[in-house]
Amino acid sequence: MYRLFVALDLTESAKESVTKICSGLPGVKWVEPAQMHLTLRFIGDADETLFLRIKKELATVSAPAFRMLLRGVGRFPPKREPHVLWVGVERSESIVQLHDQVERALVRTGLEPEGRAFSPHITLARLRDMPAARVASYLEQHGLFQAPPIPVNEFHLYSSILSAKGAIHRREASYPLGS
Repeated sequence: MYRLFVALDLTESAKESVTKICSGLPGVKWVEPAQMHLTLRFIGDADETLFLRIKKELATVSAPAFRMLLRGVGRFPPKREPHVLWVGVERSESIVQLHDQVERALVRTGLEPEGRAFSPHITLARLRDMPAARVASYLEQHGLFQAPPIPVNEFHLYSSILSAKGAIHRREASYPLGS
């Protein structure tokens, strides 16, 4: 059984930029730089047959390469006790087009359509029992965060194994984007 998701990777320089703002909240579980990515679609559990169908169907996605902009910070959920801190990804026609094509490819494999609206972001940290005032202060302090544009030339299918130290991601397949 595989636990799958489709994602865009960050460049090393983008990870360095993001890592610089991963501090200032004691007791927070910050995401390791090697695990930072933009999830295009979380798939969840898949057996071997579905895994192979997904790999094959994702190869039909045809979208142009583009540049991704990281800008600002926020939290999920926005109105209740915060559980996740994130860096925003500027919504662009290119990201939306790629997301939509990935979604259609996955639906063709028999998966249910994603129920939530696509909200492009990079998870920074997971929060537990963090006072909202502390989170608000962090968001205010880093609200103007921006990283240099990131070239996106491919997307990836990852498997994820949950462990006591957190999720371990393994790249299962890569798919190039056009010029």
